[in-house]
Amino acid sequence: MDALRLTVALAAFGPGLAAQAGARGAEELYAGHCAGCHGAGRLGAMAPALLPESLARLSRTEVARAIAEGRPATQMPGFGAALSQVEIGALVDYLYRPVHPPPAWTEADIRASRVVHRPPGSRPDRPRYGADPLDLVLVVEGGDHHVSVLDGARLVPLHRFASRHALHGGPKFTPDGRYVFLASRDGWISKFDLWNLETVAEVRAGLNTRNAAVSADGRQVMVANTLPHTLVRFSAELELLEVIEARSGDGAKSSRVSAVYDAAPRRSFLVALRDIPELWEVGYAAPARASAPRRIALDEVLEDFFFTPDFRYVVGASRQGRARVVDLEAGRTIATLELPGMPHLGSGITWMHEGRRVLATPNLREAVVTVVDVATWKTLRQIPTLGAGFFLRSHENTPYAFVDAMMSAHRDTLQVIDKRSFEVVAHLRPAPGRTLAHVEFTRDGRYALASLSEMDGALVVFDARTLAEVTRIPMRKPVGKYSVYNKITRSEGTSR
Repeated sequence: MDALRLTVALAAFGPGLAAQAGARGAEELYAGHCAGCHGAGRLGAMAPALLPESLARLSRTEVARAIAEGRPATQMPGFGAALSQVEIGALVDYLYRPVHPPPAWTEADIRASRVVHRPPGSRPDRPRYGADPLDLVLVVEGGDHHVSVLDGARLVPLHRFASRHALHGGPKFTPDGRYVFLASRDGWISKFDLWNLETVAEVRAGLNTRNAAVSADGRQVMVANTLPHTLVRFSAELELLEVIEARSGDGAKSSRVSAVYDAAPRRSFLVALRDIPELWEVGYAAPARASAPRRIALDEVLEDFFFTPDFRYVVGASRQGRARVVDLEAGRTIATLELPGMPHLGSGITWMHEGRRVLATPNLREAVVTVVDVATWKTLRQIPTLGAGFFLRSHENTPYAFVDAMMSAHRDTLQVIDKRSFEVVAHLRPAPGRTLAHVEFTRDGRYALASLSEMDGALVVFDARTLAEVTRIPMRKPVGKYSVYNKITRSEGTSR
């Protein structure tokens, strides 16, 4: 029996077997190999929490395999060479043990965590630099947990600041573009002033956070937590307004919150739940007491969502790869999409094609981009790609959409799709063998910025029409890039 098969067998055979086999103490193993990313108390840090609740959908076999081999498209390496089969089995046992006492993060904890670095009114109400504040691009550098602020017109960095560990879910901007809210995996929400280039307030909303959303009027911030199972609503100054427990309508089942989205035309937040087959809508109105979300029943749990520009329709994907269309006005599912593999709808984009709006989505399992007619919900084209991809991006002022193949052996290549012909017309491979992904555009759509996502990486800047490389800006493992203007105007080429 090879090492991996023995590891899997030990983990699957049952709790306690590995410990009985004489492995080093599981707590010691965890402290030495896992705590740096997953937190000293298994409560999550730059990587997710490792608790029975957060592992509920994984078998012991799957967890053992992840420890031995690592996880594709993440920063988690494999430990099969460093740990014995018995030690991996002991770790699996340990991760499935409940934490006592159960971890909690109460309203009192949230309030006590709030820090105001610069109070309102203590900063100039004008940018401290000459660049257009709406033409800034934020670059999250995962290599050393920093964020760079780029002048999108001159393609030069203006500022670089340290962030909380492992930002996740994308920065969210106020409608004037002055402030940005950054959510970290370990629950911290940071408010950064893009005019004065400084962090002004922070609060810890939970122990393990998925993302945050900012209301279209800029007055509220809603945070989605997987630990504890809560939605947390704040004022724009990060003052706690309310905590909404994520439970089924009868109160019997608790759920992790997968994500929260701002539905600006509806003046509400939309909420995806990981363990309950419901989609929630929570209005902006500041509550005098705990909000009662509008609940839309689903036939299965949907987690990854795409929204039409008017937020009338939601397309959600299940972990089994099925996709459903939900009519928010009617409050029910109206269609099932024919999508292969595992569509990544969170990276879906739309554009107008021959007088009709189309949706295009990359795929996490299949080498294909699917194009769907939003009026009929019928598939128009399956565009073959080099490999499974994560991000699809475009801009109103370019005829092209860029998609990566980072989930495959072709992770170093961007494919350029002509939005008119639905054909791949170019392959961009500026750094063979190195991961190239996550395109963002400057405000005017003239330049496409791609992440050479390595420790000694860079932003690779392409002319969005000629596709020629223009320049490279050195970065420490750049991950996501976010144009202030494209985000606040809800460009059709970017995700929500």
